[in-house]
Amino acid sequence: MAVYTVTFKQLLDNYAVLTLLTDSDIEVGQSITVASVDATFNGTYTVYALPQYLYTGTDTEGNLLFDGQVPIANQVLFAKTASDVNRIATATGTLTWTVSCTWVTTAMIESYLGLTLTGTDDATLLTRCAAAANAFAYRRRLEAGYLSDSQTTVPSGDVLLGTIMIGAAYFRQRGSYNNLASFDGMGTPPANGITPMVMQLLGINRPQVA
Repeated sequence: MAVYTVTFKQLLDNYAVLTLLTDSDIEVGQSITVASVDATFNGTYTVYALPQYLYTGTDTEGNLLFDGQVPIANQVLFAKTASDVNRIATATGTLTWTVSCTWVTTAMIESYLGLTLTGTDDATLLTRCAAAANAFAYRRRLEAGYLSDSQTTVPSGDVLLGTIMIGAAYFRQRGSYNNLASFDGMGTPPANGITPMVMQLLGINRPQVA
């Protein structure tokens, strides 16, 4: 979850624009929650555009219009049916962007591992591993240019398997302290990073084309 400070607000032709104090990783189509701006702007919305210029309304066909002579960074635009509000500064207000990816479940990872967990500690750890795998896989794909991924529906079967494999790897990393290490009987050191197979399944480190 990321919380950004809102510095300016504007509403024209049923589209609202908020200016953030800092840059963000928000993308078009994602959900945001606005709070403490005022009753008109507060609420949960879907991002429609991330304009870089002053928004001036819509034309007769409903297309968004901007003033190319007035650049404004860090803007977020979303649909909002309400009376017009001229662009003014706001002393308070936040915009919250929360990533809550649910591509894989604990049951999927448990089935992949071929285990039947009975202990509370194991179940708790597996839940954390599933949450971590979902968040990691979604973030890495977002960084790789897959901007239209849904947080609730996995994009494809290969991404599903890759995310499950990440969660299983996290769970397998759990260890316990039994005795002091010795040079005889040393096990294979754990692998660090992401295996090429998982990277291939997630489709990351691959150039994106239009």
